[in-house]
Amino acid sequence: MTRADVSELSSRLAACAEAVCRHYLPQGEKSGRYWLIGDARGTPGRSLFVRLTGPDRGKGAAGKWTDAQSGEHGDLLDIIRESLGLTDFKDVAEEARRFLSLPQPEPAARPDMSRPPANPGSTEAARRLFAMGTAIPGTPVAAYLRGRGIDPSGDLPALRFHPACYHRPTGGGTTRRLPAMVAAITDLDGQLTGVHRTWLAPGGAGKADLDTPRRAMGALLGHGVRFGRASDLLAAGEGIETVLSLRMALPRMPVLAALSAGHLSAILFPAGLRRLYVLRDRDPAGEGARERLRDRAASAGIETLTLTPRLGDFNDDLRRYGVDALRARLRLQLHPEDAARHLDGCSPGVTSGGAASP
Repeated sequence: MTRADVSELSSRLAACAEAVCRHYLPQGEKSGRYWLIGDARGTPGRSLFVRLTGPDRGKGAAGKWTDAQSGEHGDLLDIIRESLGLTDFKDVAEEARRFLSLPQPEPAARPDMSRPPANPGSTEAARRLFAMGTAIPGTPVAAYLRGRGIDPSGDLPALRFHPACYHRPTGGGTTRRLPAMVAAITDLDGQLTGVHRTWLAPGGAGKADLDTPRRAMGALLGHGVRFGRASDLLAAGEGIETVLSLRMALPRMPVLAALSAGHLSAILFPAGLRRLYVLRDRDPAGEGARERLRDRAASAGIETLTLTPRLGDFNDDLRRYGVDALRARLRLQLHPEDAARHLDGCSPGVTSGGAASP
């Protein structure tokens, strides 16, 4: 879609600005020449004001809006995007055309209007965002994981690549569209309850240079990003890269990334779990959360063992010393029964995806 096409859509929306506001921001109210609402996502309030009348362009143009609290501003295409929780501009443009009753450009198809709009940050918005992602082979996500010493060719259905995921700076500012690794947060039944986003630098050369390059949305409490299905054993840690580093050494061990120390302490235990391995990060902030998790597990009759890295976390160990050294260290910390079950038969230098260790 060209810049001229975008400008034309924005102008057509501005010509019926009040109708747009009544449709996409129904919790707001008209006050003179403005539509007042809490924010662009439709929260009740009066912080954001949309100009309903004015010139076609320039200062005071109809359809332009400003949020007095956050300092954000934009046009009615931004209102459609934020109010519906859309992440791909093609979907925003299609929705604008539908509202204006304009023909859809070929070969684009109309969005499914049978579904109600998803509230931003909701589980439904998370499901739609994950559905927009693609498999990670050959994408910047694969490059990012390789840069962290993790083989991306294994079975990683919980991870997807989004080429243009919206990032809104903390405290307001310009929203940007950046490549991102999107991870599915699921419950014990495997149902998606949220997503975690890691925004990436171009080509996957590390994380993007942002104030918050990682964020989660949806329902997190008790859930996590899962790799492998837990039965009697489970290893749980905070970060995705941390648990995937452990799985490089123990490819058959089911692991869960809780995404923060607080959420780690609250994970739900699968039926039949008898031994839980808690991955330690060498930071004092998470120690209290790990203690709470161990207490909860003990109350449920689950044995808990802590796995401790040599450096700051297991990804640091993997990148510094390699997968064979990581296996050797884990062998000393695993229950003997689990060491025989998960380490015996592992070929030196071979990962779950069959690639040589870094």
